[in-house]
Amino acid sequence: MLVLAATPIGNLGDATVRLVDALRTATVVAAEDTRVTQRLLAGLKVENRPRLVSLNEHNERERIAELLAIAADTDVLVLSDAGMPTVSDPGYRLVTAAVEADVRVTVLPGASAVPTALAVSGLPTDRFAFEGFPPRRPAERRALLAELAREPRTLVFFESPQRLGDLLADLAGAFGAERRVAVCRELTKLHEEVVRGTAAELAAWAADGVRGEIVVVVEGAAPVEVSAEDAIAQVLALVASGTRLKEASAEVAEATGLSRRELYEAALRRR
Repeated sequence: MLVLAATPIGNLGDATVRLVDALRTATVVAAEDTRVTQRLLAGLKVENRPRLVSLNEHNERERIAELLAIAADTDVLVLSDAGMPTVSDPGYRLVTAAVEADVRVTVLPGASAVPTALAVSGLPTDRFAFEGFPPRRPAERRALLAELAREPRTLVFFESPQRLGDLLADLAGAFGAERRVAVCRELTKLHEEVVRGTAAELAAWAADGVRGEIVVVVEGAAPVEVSAEDAIAQVLALVASGTRLKEASAEVAEATGLSRRELYEAALRRR
């Protein structure tokens, strides 16, 4: 079977007992970067030397058939450089192909930057959406942020330190200068830092550059204060423009915080 295993995101002390046991017994490891995996083995004092197969964003499609053939006879341990494979890291296509081929897939849970940053951010954790790395091109990034401006869930992004200042400036422009943000830097490492403030404040803080691995957590949009009558009118306007009633009700409910079912039923009565 395929065994997806989370690796430490910084501090080797976060390696689970199950990960160490798996590394000690593995015969084949599909690794995002084989050099990083070799350092992991050395750091955890694992003497086993499994066969290392490179599995990264550039070769994942080509490796699928080979790895599934191996998994038919023995377990294949799948590792990314840090955190959980498939989460903004290689492995998703391999898992999809394994499911289609009826190859068993299991997980050794452990460290992940997304829930770690979310937990320490001080922002709501009951509902959140992970957006991965935003587009590098400014126009594409701003277009994405414009789409997310009314998203009520807490948002989590990965970003490179070189582009962090630009992202925060665009967040302030799209979401409003006062939207609360937490920048989590070097999580679990020696120089761990969490900087909290408004989008405008953190854009100014990051303008001269920031170093390290970055996770950005952004407060969700507050519900728009609107009367039930106005909300129903918005639903009907969307329907008139070609949106299905179910989708129109859901869209307005998400933006206003009103009940989707009640909006649907009220709009249905007035059609």
